[in-house]
Amino acid sequence: MAIVLPFRALRPAKDKVHLVASRSVDGYQSGELQEKLASNPYTFLHVINPDFGDGRKTKAGSPERLQKVKSKFKTFVKEGVLKQDETPAYYVYKQYKGGFEYLGIIACTSIDDYINGVIKIHEQTLTQREEKLKEYLEVCEFNAEPVLFCYPENAFLENLLTDVSKTPPVYDFSTSDKVRHSLWLVNDEKRVNQIQAEFSKMNAIYIADGHHRSASSTLLGKQRRLNKGQYTGKEAFNYYLGVFFSETQLRIFDFNRFVKDTGGMSADALLQKLTDKFEVKKVDAQLYKPSVAHEFSMYVKGSWYTLKAKPGVYQDSDPIKSLDAFILTEHILSPVFDIHDLKTDQRVGFVPGVKGPEALKQVVDEGKAEVAFGLFPVSMQHLKWIADTHNIMPPKSTWVEPKMRSGLVIYSFEGE
Repeated sequence: MAIVLPFRALRPAKDKVHLVASRSVDGYQSGELQEKLASNPYTFLHVINPDFGDGRKTKAGSPERLQKVKSKFKTFVKEGVLKQDETPAYYVYKQYKGGFEYLGIIACTSIDDYINGVIKIHEQTLTQREEKLKEYLEVCEFNAEPVLFCYPENAFLENLLTDVSKTPPVYDFSTSDKVRHSLWLVNDEKRVNQIQAEFSKMNAIYIADGHHRSASSTLLGKQRRLNKGQYTGKEAFNYYLGVFFSETQLRIFDFNRFVKDTGGMSADALLQKLTDKFEVKKVDAQLYKPSVAHEFSMYVKGSWYTLKAKPGVYQDSDPIKSLDAFILTEHILSPVFDIHDLKTDQRVGFVPGVKGPEALKQVVDEGKAEVAFGLFPVSMQHLKWIADTHNIMPPKSTWVEPKMRSGLVIYSFEGE
C-alpha cells in the first residue's frame, strides 16, 4: 500500500512564479548562473547560492553555507516571494516540452514506504552523498525539488488528472528553455480522498530519478525518530516531496558514453577488436543512433558505425546482463579500453540521449574525446524488472524526462 499524501506547499506568488522556479543548479554553466543571479532577484537560485552579492564566501556544504541557505529561504517567505497554502492539497502538474506532454501529481511520500520496499529502487546510492544531502536537509528543513516517481498505469487517476487539467490552472507559464509549466490545486475533500485511496491500492511505486534524495530523506527521518524517542509517524520529517507520473507518461532516454583517450589505438585496430563480439558496419550518414536493443552506434575519426551484438554476448533472461549499458562496459569499455569503474575512471564521459547523436559527434569532432558510443534507451518494463528483482543498474543508464524545476512547489518540515 503506497502512502502518497496531500500537504501544505510553499509556492511562489503567482506574479513571480516564472521568475522564482529554476532549473537544478547543476544545469547551469558558471557564467550563466552568475548572469541569472545578477539579473533576477527572485530566482530560487539565490536560496541555493546565498553567497551571491554579500561579499562573504562560504564553502559548499559547510554549516555556514547551510545556515545562509536557510536564512535566504526564510527571507523569501518573509517578503512574500513564497507563500504557504492554508489547506493540504495535491498539486496536479503538466509540462509541455519538445512536442510532448507530461501530466502528473506532486505530493508527499512516506519514508516507511522506502524502508519497507514499497518504493522500488534501481540505482545504488553513495553513502557520502547520502550524508551530505542529509546534513543539508537537517539544517535547511525543506524539499524544493521533488523525487521523480512512476506508478503502474491507473485509468481512474489518469481520468481524474485529465479532468482537473481542463480547468483554469493556478500557474501557467513558459521558461527560457521553451518548456511550458502548468499547475492546479486539488484540495476538495472528495478528490483528495479519491487520490489517496487509489495510491493506497498500489503495491509498488518506482523511483525514476532521485535515489539520493530519497535515501537522505529517509536517513534524516530515522535520525529524528531516534532523537525524538516517541513519535506518531505523522510528523513532517516522516515524509518527503515527490512528483508522481504514470509509467505511460514518462520518457526514458539513452545515456551515452565517450572515451577521451584510446591509448593511441587506431580506428582500424579498434574496428578489428570489435568484430569478435559485434557485427560492425560503416554507416553513410551525418548522424546515426541505434534502432533496437543490443545495437550500438559508434562515432570515430569522422565516421559512424553500427555495432550489433552477436548471439551469446547478451543474456536476455538476465535483467542486468541484457542491459546495453552492461554489454557496452563488459564487452567494449573494459576489454578494449581497460575502463572498469565508470564512477571513477576519468577517461570515460557521459552524454544524455536527450541531446541527440549530434552531441556525441560534437564531443569527438571538437577533440574532447576520441570515440563515442550511442545506446538504445532502456524500456520502462526493463527498469521495473531490475527494481522488482532487487538489482542495480550500472551508473548513468537512464535519462528520464520530465525534469522538474526547483522552487515551484516546496515541502517544509521545519519545527518537527
